[in-house]
Order: sequence, then structure tokens, then C-alpha cells
Amino acid sequence: MMSTFIGRVVSICSRHAWTVVVIYVFLAIASVLVTVNTLDITTDTTQMFSAAMPWKQRSDWMARNFPQKENLLVALIQSNVPEKAEVSAQSLVASLKNDKKHFDFVRYPEADPFLVQNGLLYLDPATLDQTLNKIIQAQPFLSGLAFDPSARGLFEALDMVVLGVKEKQVDFTQYNDALDAFATTLNSVAQGQPQYFSWEKSLSGSLSDLSGKYKIVIAKPKLNLNTFQPAGAAVEKLRQTINHLPYVRDGSVSIHITGDAKLSDEEFSTVMQGMVVGLFASFVLVAGWLFLAVRTWNVIFSILFVLFIGLVLTTGFASVAVGTLNLISVSFAILFVSIAVDFGIQFSVRFRGQTVKNDQDVDIDKALVNTGRETGHQIFTAAVSAAAGFLAFTPTQFTGVRQLGLIAGGGMLIAFVCTITLLPALLKLFKPKIVQSFAGFPQLKPIDKKIRRYRAAILFFFSVLGAVGLFLFVDQRVVFDSDPFHTKDSRSEGMKTLKLMMNDSNTTPYTIDIMVDSPQKALELTNRLENLSTVKNVIWLDSFIPQDQAVKLPMIHDAADILLPTLTVQNPKPKPTASELRQSVKTLLNGLLSVQKELKPDQALYQIMKALEKIDKLPDASLEQMNDRLIKFLPLQLQRLQLMLNAKATRTEDIPQTLTSDYKTKSGQYRVEVYPKGVNLTPQQITAFVRQIQSVAPQAAGTCVDIVESAATVVHAFLIAAAMAIITLAIILYIALRRILDMVLVLIPLILSALITVIVIVVSGQMLNFANIITLPLFLGVGVSFNIYFVMNWREGIQYPLSSPTARAVLFSALTTGTAFGSLACSAHPGTASMGVLLLISLASTLMVTLGFVPALLPKRDVDDF
Repeated sequence: MMSTFIGRVVSICSRHAWTVVVIYVFLAIASVLVTVNTLDITTDTTQMFSAAMPWKQRSDWMARNFPQKENLLVALIQSNVPEKAEVSAQSLVASLKNDKKHFDFVRYPEADPFLVQNGLLYLDPATLDQTLNKIIQAQPFLSGLAFDPSARGLFEALDMVVLGVKEKQVDFTQYNDALDAFATTLNSVAQGQPQYFSWEKSLSGSLSDLSGKYKIVIAKPKLNLNTFQPAGAAVEKLRQTINHLPYVRDGSVSIHITGDAKLSDEEFSTVMQGMVVGLFASFVLVAGWLFLAVRTWNVIFSILFVLFIGLVLTTGFASVAVGTLNLISVSFAILFVSIAVDFGIQFSVRFRGQTVKNDQDVDIDKALVNTGRETGHQIFTAAVSAAAGFLAFTPTQFTGVRQLGLIAGGGMLIAFVCTITLLPALLKLFKPKIVQSFAGFPQLKPIDKKIRRYRAAILFFFSVLGAVGLFLFVDQRVVFDSDPFHTKDSRSEGMKTLKLMMNDSNTTPYTIDIMVDSPQKALELTNRLENLSTVKNVIWLDSFIPQDQAVKLPMIHDAADILLPTLTVQNPKPKPTASELRQSVKTLLNGLLSVQKELKPDQALYQIMKALEKIDKLPDASLEQMNDRLIKFLPLQLQRLQLMLNAKATRTEDIPQTLTSDYKTKSGQYRVEVYPKGVNLTPQQITAFVRQIQSVAPQAAGTCVDIVESAATVVHAFLIAAAMAIITLAIILYIALRRILDMVLVLIPLILSALITVIVIVVSGQMLNFANIITLPLFLGVGVSFNIYFVMNWREGIQYPLSSPTARAVLFSALTTGTAFGSLACSAHPGTASMGVLLLISLASTLMVTLGFVPALLPKRDVDDF
């Protein structure tokens, strides 16, 4: 009945070909208008999961209550001289903080006066005592430099050290760090490549590394959601400002941009580029394979036009059905072309395989009707089965694939309708010659016979493969990479910068957030979390209140009594002239020469002496440049030191609002932020971190929780959807084929293909991720289509499946589909590329089973040839 109905539809469409074409053109135009006006694309990965899930609700709640931490740009500033990075960060903020056109705010958190003033108080008592003693020991240097902030003042202070060495009253080894740094800078001056001297490293030593390798400026961009790169204008403004910074221009400071806003823009750009290029390449290369399949451009153009119209209509359907595409559902276009082309090939190959005596006897209408009757019900069953495979994903909590399943499922039905209506109309208009009296592969007939002869061995071989694949699957050898950062383009600026942050425990993005109702609960939770083996440190609002203030403040005040009187100079000496600098060089050099016998070549004072011998001969301009390099950042450090020595007792009420708002909601809840041990964490380490935190705080949220829970959601969704798809396919196939045996003959190869794919994935070291896991619905769609054609031909008495027109259609369908997948595998986007690779693997497995296993699996019919 279905065959007769489709034959009538084909007959009507071929007799009214122009009308059908015009109707489809108008439908396509209407679809384009709907798409342009209603379809949006979002790069927000948080929208790829259902908001009904508890972990997603917590994540969304955090985003609503701490909007200043969402969609940020991060400028990562790096320099061998920390002060250069510091000055660059401050200059960047000063240039952009009033730019309300591009940014909501631009901040340099580390420079907050509250944090700077409490810098010494954040040290533990033992470290604080050691640090203060070191600064006090440097007091002769500092007081002299405060009075004379120049190379002249520095050399005079060094001359005092030399005098102490000469009289054996000073152990200059206590000044080793500072003297080594002085020696390095002076040697660079002597060699004509003067470097800047870092007073921060000299005064604080290894303490300067506690805050991390980088200075970080954060900015919240104003997003333009009407563009493909919402943060594009803000990023461009940030980049322009960065490029004008002096130390960036001279190459001594490097600044790179990352942040979720930057990463989202890059992600969308690379994904869309891959999809557009892949779609274009698919159409071009598919045309080449179609030529080999049907060998006439009349038919090729007809199939491509049907594909184009079907894709436009499916896009219109997507506009109405979902409204907004995400980074997964946007791939529906490639999937549509990959599967829908199979319908056109099946119809056209069978059309060209109609038996005719000669070209003059061809009746196009009759040939089309016969083709519709012969293959229409097969295409319908394949389309409905593929649609069911896709639609099985619509009940899942993984919104990205749920949308993809809905669009692709609808697209399969659209493709079927276009194949039995528009394609016959186009073939009628173009009137291709039917010159293939046999459209299959007659030369493969001997192989068909050998497959029947060695049927038991072939079935045994594939059974063994299936058993191995089942073992690997049950043993969980297929790994799901839950880290979404691994699917992004590692060559992009945003990801390169993020990797730098991942390698520093102070800037890692892998954190967990926990909300509590009171400071008491926050403190109690912090104490419990700090005892966990995976936790490095825990930060909440009161973490900014220094501990042991009663012990540490007297220590700081005692040091301030010694240091501040000599650091506070009302009228410091003016900048020295070149001649004064030269005289100070000679004085220090003579002093060092007088104690030369006391010095060893590997000691800093000896190296300083040798450098000064060369510096003494330099021109005045070089001496003035030396003065600038040595003293440039001294005022900055003296000012900061004075501020820290003026530390005072601090309470929660003293914490500035910018910090408070990051850790406390307006309703009075407190955010506890947990940092993991280690850097550049693996998915396994992230999972262990999350599970351990959840054992203490089940309601945890944050980046790590999102990574782990979204992965669990995806895996669960695909397992449930796969089971539903198999059950649904079984029901549809039983209804269509009306025999349990025939249904099983379709499903067994489908399952076997999946198991062989598992083997290849494990052996090749491939991993599933958020991008390539969509292979599953596509695999179901392609696999069930190929198998249905062979089983239904077997039902109709086809004796030699590999030599039949269906085998030719299946082979070229696979080649065209593989071409589309190959274009994805060549994408610059790792996620898209991994999707293409896995699709090629699954397609190859499906094709091997369809052409090698299915002919052997089909029961022997009662015919003489067998």
C-alpha cells in the first residue's frame, strides 16, 4: 500500500513538475525570511543543559547573584621585571576604567589599597619576622635611597658595604640577593643592553612569587548579542590599548587576553568557520561522488538542488522549533546533507537502473513511477527510522543534543518528502537518459557467491569482533573527556592564555563555589575543607581579614618605628647630573679595587667591580640611562613599603565593597571558594576534587562541578537515548517489515557496527567529548538506512546484494557522507575535528558491516543460485 501511494505521489509530481518546483521555491523563500527574522545562535554553553537539573539550577543561581564574575575578559600580564607588569596593569586600568561604551568595569584587583596595606599581615608570623628582619637589614640602603633616590645614592650605600668589608665589620653575604641583582643590572649596562632593576624581587625575594607569575586585569565587556562575536568590540578596544602601552611596545611586557567572553567568541568563530567550510566542501565534493554514482549532470544537479531546498526548509523548521541554535545543534546542517543525500542517491540510482530497450523507448513518467514504487517505501522506512533515532534524544536533559535531535529528526522527514516530490519533478524537467541497464556492480557477483559459501566463517569473525567490542564497552574502556576546554582551539589566543593560567595554582579556572547562610557556617565549612587531600586553599569573605593580628601588628609597628623615619623624606636630593654619576661610579670602583683581594670572581661585589670598570668609560647618555634603569621602580616600592608598614587592625566591615560583593550576596549569603591542589588538572583529578568536596558540601557549584555534572548528564542522556532509540527503531521496523526476523536482521548489524566502532576508538586512543558524542544519533541514522535497504531487497528476492543497484547506492552514499565528515575532521576546531574523526570511524564500521556482514547474515533463500 505504501509503495502504491508513493508511486502515485511521484506520478502527480512528475506530471506537474513546474508547479512542484515553483511551490518549493516559494517555500524556500518563506523559510529564508523566517530564518533571518527569528533564528539566533548562542555561544553560551550553559544553555546546552536543562535548567531543571539541580546542579544547573545552582550554577544559574550563582550567575544571577554574582553577575560581575560572568562573561569576563582577562588580560594576563607577564614580565621578567614584576614592576613593569605592575605599571602596565595600572596604566591599562587607568586608560579603560572610564570607557563605559565598551566595558561595565575594568579592575586590577591586586592593586586594591586594602590588600596592599595588609600585605605583610597576610604572612604567617614566622615568615613575617624573617621578612621584616631582611627589610631592617636593608635599612642603610633604603634610608640612603629615600634621601637620594638615584644611582648616586645606591652607589654611596654600596660604598658603605665595601667599607664594612674592608674593616671586616660587615658580612655582605646577607645582601647576596640584592647584590646579585645589582650585578646583573650593571653588567647589562656595561654590555650596552641595560636592564631594569627589580626592587620588588630585591626586597621581598621569593615572597614576590606568592601572588603568582602574572598580573591580572579583569574587564566586563558590554556584549553586542546581534553579532557573531558579542565581545568583539570590547576585545578590540582592549587590544588597541594594550598595544599602546610603553613596555608592551618595547617587548619587555607581554599581555594576552582570555576569559569566558573571549573564549566564547573564539569558539563560535572556529565552529562556524568549520561548519561553513565543511558544508561548502561537502556540496562540492559530494557533486564529484554523485557523478561517479549516476554519471550525468542532469541527475547530479537535481540531487544537489533537492539537498539545498531541503536544507533551507530544515533551517526554517529549526527557526520555528527551537529559535536559538547552540554550538552542538548548529551541526544539523552537516548531518542533514550527510544523510539526506543517501535518499537522493537511492532514488536516482534505482531510476537509472530501470530496464529499457533503448533510449527511444524511455518513458520518463513511467520510469519515475516504477522507481517510486520500488524504492519509495524503502526510503520512507529509512527516513522514519533515522528520524526516530534522532528524536529519541529529545526527552534528554542535554539541551544541545535535544535540539539537534529535534531538528535532524524533522529534517529526515523533510528530506524524504523532498525526495519523492521535488526530485521526480526535477528529473522530469531535465529528462536524463537512462543508459544504465544495470546500475549495480555486476563484477561483484562472484563475491556474493563466496560470501554465501564462507558464510559461517564470516559470521564467526564478526561475532568475535562484537564480543571484543562488548567487553571493551562493559569494561568502560571508552573514555569520556569531561573537560570542555579540551574541545576548544588550543592555538587561539584565549586558550593559549588560559593554559598559562592553568599552570599557576593562583590563577587556575578549576574552582568550586559553596554557598552558606552565615559567617559561622562559612568558617566551620572552611576548616573542614582545608583538611581534604585535594584542597589547596579556601577563600571566603573573612579570608581577607588577616589572622593573628594581635601577634603580627606589634611586629610591624616595631619595624615601622625603625624604618619609617628614614623612609619619609620631605626634600630628597635632585636627580644627579652625568658628571655626578660618573664621580659616584669612580668612588665605588676605587673602594672595590681597594678590597679586591678579599673578593672572589664568583661573588657579586667582584662582578660589580668589573662592570663598573666598563661603565666608567661609557658616555654620559649611557650613565643617565643606567640611572633610569636602576631607580625607575624605587619610588613605587618605597611607597608600597610605607603603606604596608602603616598596617592597622582590620575587621570585616573594613573590606571594600568590590571585594565584599564577590563573596557575599545582597541577601546575606556567603560564597566559599575552593581551590584544588596541583595545576593543569586532568579530568580524573577534577572528578576526584569534586566528589571529595561534595562529600562535605553536596550543594557545591562552580566550574569544576559544572564540568563533572555536565559530563554525567551527557553520558546518562546518551545511554538513555540510545536505549530509547533502539526500542523505537525496533517498533518502527516491526511495523514496517511485519516480521520479527526482518527487524532483527536490521538491528543486529546496527549494534555490531557500534561495537566495532568501540574497538577502533579504544585502539586508536580516541576519547568521547561534548562535541563528538553527537556521532551516536548520526550513526543510528546512517546505519539503519543502509541495513534497511539490504534487508528489504532481500525480502523482495534480490539474490546478489553486493552486485545490486542498492550496493552501488550505499557505497556512494557512504563516500559522499564520508566526504562531509572528512571536511569536519580537517577543521581547526579540535571539538569539530574530533567529531569528524569519530564520524569517519563509525561510518567505516557501518560500511564494513553492511557490505561484509549483512550479505552473510541474510538467510539463504530458496533459489538455484544459492
